[in-house]
Amino acid sequence: MDFISAKQAAAKWGISDRQVRILCAAGKIKDAKRAGHSWLIPADSPKPEDGRVSRFRNSKLKELISRIDEKKVALDTLRPLTVGEVARLKDEFLVEFTYNSNAIEGNTLTLQETAMVLEGMTIDRKPLKDHLEVIGHRDAFEYMLQLIQEKVPLSERVIKEIHSLVLNDRPEDRGVYRRIPVRIMGAKHEPPQPYLVPVQMEQLMARHEEMVNTMHTVERVSLYHLLFEGVHPFIDGNGRTGRLLLNFELSSAGLPAINIKFADRRKYYDCFSSYYETGSHEQMALLVGGYVEEMLDRYLKILKG
Repeated sequence: MDFISAKQAAAKWGISDRQVRILCAAGKIKDAKRAGHSWLIPADSPKPEDGRVSRFRNSKLKELISRIDEKKVALDTLRPLTVGEVARLKDEFLVEFTYNSNAIEGNTLTLQETAMVLEGMTIDRKPLKDHLEVIGHRDAFEYMLQLIQEKVPLSERVIKEIHSLVLNDRPEDRGVYRRIPVRIMGAKHEPPQPYLVPVQMEQLMARHEEMVNTMHTVERVSLYHLLFEGVHPFIDGNGRTGRLLLNFELSSAGLPAINIKFADRRKYYDCFSSYYETGSHEQMALLVGGYVEEMLDRYLKILKG
């Protein structure tokens, strides 16, 4: 019988190493055996049923997450893309992601203009601020990919470093928790007073550690995004930073990064309203999960083609 490590099984199934070890210890993986402090898992073992999904009341969400897991496994069995193919897809995604994330926050550059700025061009009669936001978002995205490659876990330091790149036009506010109260226009939720921000961010990171082992990736990143934006830790750049962190967590877990479209901003905002009105993050999980499945379908089509 051929065996693989917990790390290899985690990559194959799209879950964390720790979750694989927990499943082994609980006897959920047939014929898995200990080798010192490690686990050896039969190479042909199917992914154990994820009991965490059953907590959802929404049957659509259960079905969506089940499809995502199946498509992730299918994607992992196909040949990898070449370096050139990966670079091309990354560049295309970066243009769309940068345009949409900035547009949600009021940037006036079009998709084509965003692509031109990323290539080093200047758009006549468009604000310098809009240009700098594109460059800052690009730099933050590239840094995010570097951290993922180095397997750096999410932390307050990582959050502040990503924010510092996003807010490249505001040197005095980069990577610094806000020191004044803020309001989110049109939102019923009021972010905490500034003296509470450091405490709430510490609590958020502690809760994140708990969520890693108790929630499916799609559910976890959705809830984390809602909570992060609720704290609104920075004076500006919270939305762009939050969507980068969402993709940081998805990609770190082996799922594709997503692009929340400017055209879907009303659905996106409604997810926050739903959470603070009902306490349920399922609407955000459906939105995020839908985008994840869309990207998986895209990559499956490319590789099968």
